Amino acid sequence: MNTHVVIMAGGIGSRFWPMSTAELPKQFVDVMGLGRTMIQMTVDRLRPLCHIENFWVVTGEKYASLVREQLPDLPLDHIVEEPAARNTAPCIAYACWKIRNTDPDANIIVTPSDALVIDVEEYRRVISAALAFTADKSTIVTVGICPTRPETGYGYIKEGPVEDGEICKVESFREKPSKDVAQQYLDEGTYLWNAGIFVWNVDTIHDAIRRHSPSLAAVMDEMSKAFGTSDEKAEVARLFPTCEKISIDYAVMEKADNIYTLPAEFGWSDLGTWGSLWTLKEKSDDGNAIVGGDVRMIDSTDCIVHAPGLSKVVIQGLEGYIVSQHGDRLLICRKDHEQKITDYIK
Repeated sequence: MNTHVVIMAGGIGSRFWPMSTAELPKQFVDVMGLGRTMIQMTVDRLRPLCHIENFWVVTGEKYASLVREQLPDLPLDHIVEEPAARNTAPCIAYACWKIRNTDPDANIIVTPSDALVIDVEEYRRVISAALAFTADKSTIVTVGICPTRPETGYGYIKEGPVEDGEICKVESFREKPSKDVAQQYLDEGTYLWNAGIFVWNVDTIHDAIRRHSPSLAAVMDEMSKAFGTSDEKAEVARLFPTCEKISIDYAVMEKADNIYTLPAEFGWSDLGTWGSLWTLKEKSDDGNAIVGGDVRMIDSTDCIVHAPGLSKVVIQGLEGYIVSQHGDRLLICRKDHEQKITDYIK
């Protein structure tokens, strides 16, 4: 089978304000200060598994130019533009229907555009194992991350029995837990973080959506009549916004019985918050993490400072704070208030 990659790149990342904005979301930003944006790093780690001609990026219409700019080797007709945000199920269905239209033998990797992976070689090994498992079976593999802390910001996957080597049947999916429940999951040792990384062949996902979300399949069937024609843009603009706003987890994963998981440890983070960036960045003896700029920390501990646009920054007397500057926007906020940033900027 031919490997394809679908990258979901439509989110705004509002909890990373002011670095991430509606005009320039975090997937198009060099968050780690490594000279590559998050979406570029996503492509880089998957290039050895898939030719660039089989990459697809699903994004909002307003971000298509950013995708073209940052991924110049990507075929232009593989930038799949959503005329409206409709969550992950319509996003994934749109891309998979387009792939099936041109390559009915596709084996597909679906991944967010804005996650970080530290051990890239192990990541590729895990994805390759999942591709081998789904190539000739009607199975869906969701990559599960072995938890390292009682995290309340992620959904969880409950492992079932081992079916094939390291691949397990999924017993159930669990919503984001409270701190106490997350600790129970960690102690029990049979729960994984849900990374939102999926592997399946194109027939399997096509049949699963048709069975478990028939209204979504009906919209995709109607849209697909115009794929590759001069009417495609107009038909997508007419039909795509009629899709229900629903995640792939609710639309398919929690309903289907052919779901498997591959427990993985490759240094993954969804980089959803400033606190997650602080956790991953190298820190000084005082626990401060710096991205960009000449930053002097005085009597300050456990802070994350992101100020690549400033020539010199001096911070005195802060403990456990986020300090971020981008253009004419500045954020100074306690790390333990980071979940409220979206509310603060409304």
